[in-house]
Amino acid sequence: MKKRAYISVFNKKNIENIAKKLISLNYEIISTGNTSKYLKDKGIEVTESSTITGFSELLGGKVKSLHPEIFAGILADENEINQLSFPPISVVIVNLYPFELYEGKNADISTLIKNIDIGGVALLRAGAKNYKNVIVITDEADFDIDIENITLEQKEALALKVFSKTSNYDLSIFRELKLNFGLENINLPDYINYSFAKERDLRYGENPHQNAAIYKSSDNLADYEILNGKELSYNNIVDLSSSLNIASEFFDVPSAVIVKHTNPCGVALGTDIEDAWDKALDCDPMSAFGGIVALTKNVSYSLAKKMHSMFLEVIVAPDFDEDALSLLKQKKNLRLIKLNTPLIDYKNLLKREIKFTPFGTLVQDTDNKELDPETFKTVTKEKPTSEMIEDMVFAYKVAKHLKSNAIVIAKDLKTIGICGGQTSRVGAVEIALMRVCDSAKDAILASDGFFPATDNITVAAQHRIKGIIQPAGSIKDKEVIELADKLNICMVATGIRHFKH
Repeated sequence: MKKRAYISVFNKKNIENIAKKLISLNYEIISTGNTSKYLKDKGIEVTESSTITGFSELLGGKVKSLHPEIFAGILADENEINQLSFPPISVVIVNLYPFELYEGKNADISTLIKNIDIGGVALLRAGAKNYKNVIVITDEADFDIDIENITLEQKEALALKVFSKTSNYDLSIFRELKLNFGLENINLPDYINYSFAKERDLRYGENPHQNAAIYKSSDNLADYEILNGKELSYNNIVDLSSSLNIASEFFDVPSAVIVKHTNPCGVALGTDIEDAWDKALDCDPMSAFGGIVALTKNVSYSLAKKMHSMFLEVIVAPDFDEDALSLLKQKKNLRLIKLNTPLIDYKNLLKREIKFTPFGTLVQDTDNKELDPETFKTVTKEKPTSEMIEDMVFAYKVAKHLKSNAIVIAKDLKTIGICGGQTSRVGAVEIALMRVCDSAKDAILASDGFFPATDNITVAAQHRIKGIIQPAGSIKDKEVIELADKLNICMVATGIRHFKH
C-alpha cells in the first residue's frame, strides 16, 4: 500500500528534491494550488487534494487544506488508523506565508492580513501533535533527513521545531498588528511575549565553563559593522552596550567613554574627540588598559596614533578616517566597530529591561528619564554657577549608568573619580574621592541616590567639593542640607533616583 505525504509550501526552493525522494520510497504526494503546479512542472506525479476532499479551493484559494479527511489522515494514531477508510498521511512538509518579511516594514493592513497563514499552521501543528506517527518538516535544512530510518528522537526534534516556528509566527503577527492597530504603547500589559532567534553561538559566556549565544530580539537593534579584529565575545558585547549607553547621553557633543567590566573608568566631553579622549584617559589610565572605548565622533588619524600605543579590546565610533582605520588595523585582535545607528536613536532602542530570577521574571521600563536643569531645585543658600550646572548634569548622567551605590566626581566636564557597586554610600564617596587623580577642589559630586546621613557631606567637604547633585528624599534631608550650608557647599536636588541593581 502506498504511503501518503502532504506537501504545501510557499518557499519552493529544493522542494522537488524531497518530493522525488518520497516518490522513490513509494509515497503518494498530495498537494494543491501553486505547490501542485510547481511539482507537476518538475515532472513529479501529484494527487490534487480536491480529489480526496471532494471540493476545489474556496474563497480564491484561502481554503484548500482545511478538511476533515486531510486532518483525520494526519492526526490518526496507531489505534485510530483502522477507523479511516483511506491511507493515513505520514509525512507533512509545509512552510508558511512569509509574514515576518513584512514585520517592521510599515506594510499596509491588507498586505499583513493577506500574509497570515491559516491552513499551513494547522497542518504543521497537526503533524507535530502526532509526531510519533508523522514526520513533519518545515525547514529546508531537514530535507535530507533519512525518512526510511528516522528515529523517534529525530521526530521529536522536528515536532519541537514546528511548535517553535508556529509560536514565533503568531508572535510576529501579534507584534505587527499591535503596531498597526495603534496599541503598541500599552504599559506593562497582562501578558508579554518575546521571541529570540539565534544569530550565532559565542565561544563562551562570562566564563569559559558557561555556554552562550547571541539572539536577535523583536526590538529594534543597533546597526553596526565589525571592521577589524576577533569575533565579539559575550563580555565584549555587554561592555560595548554599557559604553554606548553612556556615550549616547552625550550624542550631540564630542565625548569619550572608557569602560571595564561594564563600569566606566573615564568619561569626558571635549572641544573635539581627541580632547575628549585625553580627558577621559586621564581619569584612570591604569584601569583603561584592556578597556572598551566608545566615541561620539569619527576617529581621526591623530587620535588613532594615541590609541594604537596602548592595549584596548574594542573601539566603537560612528566612523573611522581612512588613515586611522589603516593604522588601527595593524592590531589584528583589536575590534573596531562602526556604529551606523545614530546615537540619538541608539539611546532609545530598548524600551524595557528583563531580568530572570528564581522567583519570577522581572520586567521594567528602561531608565530613560531625562535630566532637565530647568527642574533643578537648589536646596542650599549657595547657588550653582552655569559651569557648575554643566558639570552637575554631566556627572549625574554618568552616575545613572553605574551600579548602586554610585558616586561620580567631575570637574570641567570630565570624570576625576568614580565608584559604583558599594554596599554603603559613604563608602562609595570615600572610594571615589580616593581615586581622584589630582584634586577634588571645586569639583562636583553626583550621587544616584539620596544621602541617608550627614557623614557623606563631611567627607565631601574634607576634599573641598564645591557642589553636590542628588535626588533627595531622605528623612535626614534637612540635616544634610543644613550641614551643606554650614560648609558652603552648593546642593541641587533632582527628584530623580537612578538606582541600578
